[in-house]
Amino acid sequence: MTVFPKIWFLRHGQTEWNAERRIQGQLESRLSALGKSHAQQQAALMTPILQQNPACYVSPLGRAQQTAKIALAGGSFETDARLAEAHAGALQGMTMDEVAERFPEISAANPRHLDLFCAAPNGEGFDSFYSRIHAFMEDLREPSVVVAHGLLGQVMRGIALGLTRQKMAELSNEQGCIYLLEGGREMVLK
Repeated sequence: MTVFPKIWFLRHGQTEWNAERRIQGQLESRLSALGKSHAQQQAALMTPILQQNPACYVSPLGRAQQTAKIALAGGSFETDARLAEAHAGALQGMTMDEVAERFPEISAANPRHLDLFCAAPNGEGFDSFYSRIHAFMEDLREPSVVVAHGLLGQVMRGIALGLTRQKMAELSNEQGCIYLLEGGREMVLK
């Protein structure tokens, strides 16, 4: 298993579409009031971490950018396109109930969000998603903060922990916390 530099992973705060159970993928939705509160919780946790001057990388999608501006207390960060959420193809913009209605076979066969997004018609697929996340991680040379998305976080954390795809899909997907990845282990900071 490859050992990566220490990573502090932050999932963006709740969005309006998260609250509606609507699939965002690479579409945009703003943080809800609860989502802004999630980012503020992360900001409080980030204070001692930011004093260590880690490199900071953020997804180009608006919800991650909005979270980063709050959680990183206005500090500088680099935007990296490889940190965008999985492209969920034809499922983007649909609620989970709409997916179950329009794509019942795909919905029934993929009860976990990671598997569902990666099975989406005209979507990115798991192999491509995994490859761009792994490539990003291989480029890390120092302790780093990453602000991105739930499914991206499951895969990134899974890579760092040496997990199978199935185990990645079973990982928690919390907002308002920080996942600390170091030496092949994970700790959740709340």
